[in-house]
Amino acid sequence: MGNLPYLVKSTYAKAMRASGRLLTRARVLSAEPPERSHRLKHWAYSLTRVHDSLAIVELGVPWWTYDAIDHIERLLTARDGDVRVFEYGSGASTFWLADRAREIHSVEHHVGFAETIGPELATLDNVTFHVVEPSPSQHPAIGSSKSGNAGLDFKAYVATIDTVGGLFDVVVIDGRARAGCLEAAISHLADDGIIVFDNSRRRRYRTAIERSGLHESRFKGLTPTLPYPEQTSVLTNAARN
Repeated sequence: MGNLPYLVKSTYAKAMRASGRLLTRARVLSAEPPERSHRLKHWAYSLTRVHDSLAIVELGVPWWTYDAIDHIERLLTARDGDVRVFEYGSGASTFWLADRAREIHSVEHHVGFAETIGPELATLDNVTFHVVEPSPSQHPAIGSSKSGNAGLDFKAYVATIDTVGGLFDVVVIDGRARAGCLEAAISHLADDGIIVFDNSRRRRYRTAIERSGLHESRFKGLTPTLPYPEQTSVLTNAARN
């Protein structure tokens, strides 16, 4: 029974991707996604790309809510590419940010996924890709409450931002051990920087966000590839608000 949610999600994803291939061959769906400005069309199209990281990249969006994407794009456009980014959790957002930032450091904990996404990221001159696996531990210094992550210590993964060092204009928290990532990120956030915290409605993240002392703007609603509404938060230094 413990694997039931995974099996349901996996079955759904396979069915939706198969439907997408069939509809594309039948020319019901275009081979290219609609423009993001046509939100409902773009979202409906994206449902056929669920849980396929490279296919999500082709959608031209990060895996955040559409309202958050629009908000963050406006902020980055105003900086005209002079943006330094640190990212916990690589994927479609890395590619999207690479078109809008001068320097990106992205850390990934999952070696299997890194082997898939790494060669693609290697084509981006402004991206440095870090693979930092969690360590087995009976008493993790920084654990993850994600199912299947019991007995793993993410201390080194979280501390990658310290290893890289310096201040960042954008920190994306969309990987494992997100409470620990948030705590580590605060001292590396530029005064006018932002932290993008995805899936922020989840109960296990609320305490960390509320205790951070940062100002939170919540962006709820549709998210590419997801058949249900989600929430992405943008956190800023409270003194700015």
